[in-house]
Amino acid sequence: MQVSPFISICIPAYKRVDYLKRLLDSIVIQQFRDFEVVLTDDSPDITVSELCKQYSGRMNLRYFKNDPVLGTPENWNEGIRQARGEWIKIMHDDDWFTNDMALARFHEQTLNYPDCRFFFSAFQNVDEDSGKIETVRCSSWELFLLRSSPLHLFKKVYVGNPSCTLVRRDLDLFYDNRFKYVVDFEYYIRCIQKTGEWRYIDEVLLQIGFNKEQVTKYTFRVKEVQIPENHLLLEKMGAGILRNILVFDYYWRLYRNLEIRSTQEIEALYNAPVHPIIRCMLRIQGKLPANLLKSGFVSKPMMCLTYLRSLLISV
Repeated sequence: MQVSPFISICIPAYKRVDYLKRLLDSIVIQQFRDFEVVLTDDSPDITVSELCKQYSGRMNLRYFKNDPVLGTPENWNEGIRQARGEWIKIMHDDDWFTNDMALARFHEQTLNYPDCRFFFSAFQNVDEDSGKIETVRCSSWELFLLRSSPLHLFKKVYVGNPSCTLVRRDLDLFYDNRFKYVVDFEYYIRCIQKTGEWRYIDEVLLQIGFNKEQVTKYTFRVKEVQIPENHLLLEKMGAGILRNILVFDYYWRLYRNLEIRSTQEIEALYNAPVHPIIRCMLRIQGKLPANLLKSGFVSKPMMCLTYLRSLLISV
């Protein structure tokens, strides 16, 4: 009888074998060994499968070739579907473990907090082009905000990217494949809402690679991507989330930064009625010159006044 591993490290791969080798090398050295690697491959060639052969016998690695190609984030979901472990550890192919004890630290947390089903850790962003490294930790205030409501992830994705997380498989949650830019924090909100509990590990356990090939790079401030996704998100979660001032501020900044000045622009990109609160927001922004709206000294007070006005509008 085959015993299931404790952790399934799920790697959605696509061509980038140099990055992937760095990740696999960081997995091989882990002191905690009760894991499997589930590698789901969207590549059009055999470079990833050939690399995986080099690790045969060095760790428990299961390789799956996607046919047809699944894309982001469905390739992430395929790894979750194939996983046999009690815990799911998504690892993007351009991220890697900080040291040989990283996986052991995650394991220790599951033992220390057996009722918790969602963990995330501090991490370092590594710019692949400049070499700049930025350590990202959650402050006490940020943890307080997140504990008061998972909607505060609209303000900032405190959790980091999926590589920073460890999730119990029995949560039975998958990433919504209609999203690309907001896909991670929408998933985290559902995780926290379902489990009601999470734990932050204040130790840098992951290195997060940043490069120009990433989805978040080529969708950043692209209105054709961000408007449909964020309006689908609003439709999915309900307009009631706009009662949270940090969510309201998120949408305020979205329209300001994308220079959306009218409901017609939104309707051209997302074929659905625009909620009255959003109409109110755009009407106020439309009265201000764009360059003045970009000033925090003007934008923030106007956002707060508009938020107060929106409380009179039914959701």
